Amino acid sequence: MHSRTRAKSDTIVAIATPIGRGGVGVIRISGSDLRAFAERLTGRELQPRMAALATVRDGGGNALDQVIALYFQAPASYTGEDVIELQGHGGPAVMQALLARCLTLGCRLARAGEFTERAYLNDKLDLVEAEAVADMIDAASVEAVKSAARSLAGEFSARVHALVAQLTDLRMHVEACIDFPEEEIEPADRQVQQTKLQQIRADWDTLAGQAKQGAVLREGLTVALIGRPNVGKSSLLNCLAGDDIAIVTPIAGTTRDQVRATIHLEGVPIHLIDTAGLRDTSDVVERIGMERTWAAVEKAGAALLICEAGEAIGVAEAQIAARLPEGLPTAWVYNKIDLFGRAEDRQDDGRGVSIHLSAMTGEGVDALRAWLLETAGWTPTGEGVFMARQRHLVALQQAKSHLDTAEQVGAQFELFAEELRLAQHNLSSITGEFTPDDLLGEIFGKFCIGK
Repeated sequence: MHSRTRAKSDTIVAIATPIGRGGVGVIRISGSDLRAFAERLTGRELQPRMAALATVRDGGGNALDQVIALYFQAPASYTGEDVIELQGHGGPAVMQALLARCLTLGCRLARAGEFTERAYLNDKLDLVEAEAVADMIDAASVEAVKSAARSLAGEFSARVHALVAQLTDLRMHVEACIDFPEEEIEPADRQVQQTKLQQIRADWDTLAGQAKQGAVLREGLTVALIGRPNVGKSSLLNCLAGDDIAIVTPIAGTTRDQVRATIHLEGVPIHLIDTAGLRDTSDVVERIGMERTWAAVEKAGAALLICEAGEAIGVAEAQIAARLPEGLPTAWVYNKIDLFGRAEDRQDDGRGVSIHLSAMTGEGVDALRAWLLETAGWTPTGEGVFMARQRHLVALQQAKSHLDTAEQVGAQFELFAEELRLAQHNLSSITGEFTPDDLLGEIFGKFCIGK
């Protein structure tokens, strides 16, 4: 179990605003008992939570910048320690001069994510809320911002804690049966245990569904566009992206390397990869492109196998389909319906989903967009969705596995209690009650400097 108690910390500093010119730049400082440090830095006594206009000077007394200084006294601060924020002019040289002055006065440069790590260690945030800070910064859509905000506000954590509380209550009931074996266990008591377990499983289903959709908003879906040359892969990429990203010509083999574009459908990032056409060729460069095509397919979350609407499925398409990874969601896209007099259409047949469309006119492309969203796991009701990460989904699935086993062992109380304990442990790892230090380093190491 990870201990969130910490010894008296040193003083860290970082530039909290992006690199480059701006009207305002922010320097953030966190440490223990910074009142005296603040006076040395600004030349005046700062009062908690009161903005003060101050001049920061170098060691020779020369003015570096006139700043707005804010002092947040522990524990009423972001990190739970004393925090000072300097709002200065946003030129890179000014920011570096202010940073250098702080270092001269005894600060050290903060590691990536160290401010938020201290907030976690000082019980200002749990681990889910801390991760939501980074997700909020990285959010690429309004829907992702809303989901990250729910996690940051503690909604995801509250739901996890509620499940843990239910498990604790059930464990108490089961372990009482173990501690007092001489007492006869009434059938009604066993039924109560099973009823509680079923309720926990039902609540898990709801939470896991919301977390999975939140992970979709965060990570998105990678889709490889594959097929023979000249079937319209690049045209379809341009149509979906709404821009001329890929070069389109009637010459077979125009696309020799991957062309990538990311689009957002209902806030879900869809990462499209236009690949080299697949055919027999003696062209060395084209063959390398095809090798990269198959490498992209191996890593993709879905594939669009593109054909021409006026042609029957031939040997080439059958060979491509046979080589696709087992279980990879694949849509057969019949392009160029405008040239062959076909109507837009979507069907589910023996091969899976087939969509007839025109990348040139846009007919039928909405059906493809709908399939991409379905494949990504998106549902129309986004309310209550949390910004979840892969580690959250893994922990939830591991907890579910132990709940399934608990149901199977039934009245074998020792095994039942152990499976409940393991499920509780997995759930608690989400919020950070049980978290190894190496995982913390990995999580916070991906944050911005200054956050």
